[in-house]
Amino acid sequence: MADNGGAPNSLDFQVDKTNLYREISITDLKIANIRQLIPVNADGSDDANRETIFIGNTQLGTPQGPIPMQAVLEAGTIEEAMDLFPKAMELETQKVIENFKRMEAQQKKEKSNIIVPGMN
Repeated sequence: MADNGGAPNSLDFQVDKTNLYREISITDLKIANIRQLIPVNADGSDDANRETIFIGNTQLGTPQGPIPMQAVLEAGTIEEAMDLFPKAMELETQKVIENFKRMEAQQKKEKSNIIVPGMN
């Protein structure tokens, strides 16, 4: 939080002019959405001193609703990013499954620690 005249709970909305990107979104209208983040200077010109970033996005459908997934794709071109997308999403899916298993185990552990009066 920034000090904005001493106002409590004030937010800092300053733009980091040294970390700007132009975004291009590419999709197959099915499962894949790839964001290409091209570094730019404050005047909007391309910043050749920084690397382009590719981020893959998709959603998993579950009975509880969609789960958004995202992964950085270590690619130099959009074609490389498309090739890396399936494996990156598989890895993210595994992470989501592991997190659910961990949460489920924690919930079971918490339930087993409940003491019910009159139960021996």
